[in-house]
Amino acid sequence: MVGGLYGVRLGGAFFGESMFSRQTDASKVALVHLVARLKLGGFKLLDAQFLTEHLARFGAVEIPRERTLPD
Repeated sequence: MVGGLYGVRLGGAFFGESMFSRQTDASKVALVHLVARLKLGGFKLLDAQFLTEHLARFGAVEIPRERTLPD
């Protein structure tokens, strides 16, 4: 294995926990594969913890904390 990621599934959401790579950009390839699988599985949310330029290229957006916390 040259790269990958792991996280937790909760209903239709996947919460990414960590990415790793032993070769340049291998974790990015794993992320692209994960997104394809999540789309096929009908997932509604991929929580990536941090918005990066790379994720923004795929349409990632930051959700303000105020919108994620209950009233």
